[in-house]
Amino acid sequence: MMEGKKKVLIIDDDDLITMSLELILSADQEFEVVGKGRCGADAVCMYEEHSPDILLSDIRMPDMSGLDAAEKILSRDPKAVILFLTTFSDDEYIVKALQLGVKGYLLKQDYRSLTQSLRAALNGQSVFGGAVVDRLPVLMREERNPFDYRSRGITDREYALIQLVSEGDSNREIADRLFLSEGTVRNYLSQILEKLNLRDRTQLAIFYLKHGR
Repeated sequence: MMEGKKKVLIIDDDDLITMSLELILSADQEFEVVGKGRCGADAVCMYEEHSPDILLSDIRMPDMSGLDAAEKILSRDPKAVILFLTTFSDDEYIVKALQLGVKGYLLKQDYRSLTQSLRAALNGQSVFGGAVVDRLPVLMREERNPFDYRSRGITDREYALIQLVSEGDSNREIADRLFLSEGTVRNYLSQILEKLNLRDRTQLAIFYLKHGR
């Protein structure tokens, strides 16, 4: 494998899909497919074996679903970068994926933007296909329920920061708007994540969309 290439693990029970994804990725000098599996159990075992930079997985598969596999992997490696690529835009799947904190949820019809999506996910961005993005506001409204942030020790300043994170602001933008240094913003974020028992900014934004004030 060329130095600097990003290692990708592909998990899908459709061999034709797996072959197509491998061809797409092999045409890009930035990626290297290091393994291919057919079910969630393969994902768990092969992730441990290959330590990929990103896991590209289907959801509905025999024996163990991609969601169950992602939950196991993230429990062992909270920094795992997982991107779902599936035919199904079921609301239940989307909500579960968001709750787990995966980096993206794409439909297989979005394959043309696959390499771009992988790069974005590896850079810490959350990536969602158009059909999924269209569903998010509805899903968040359906899931929304009141939450007492003060019961978790969240201050007014921290709450303001949470709102800005949910709007997609970067640390620099938040620092400018709240008249803080970037270092202070990072410290606030770490404290907030610990107080709310969340993993990262993506989960924090989703938490706010679901609960608000």
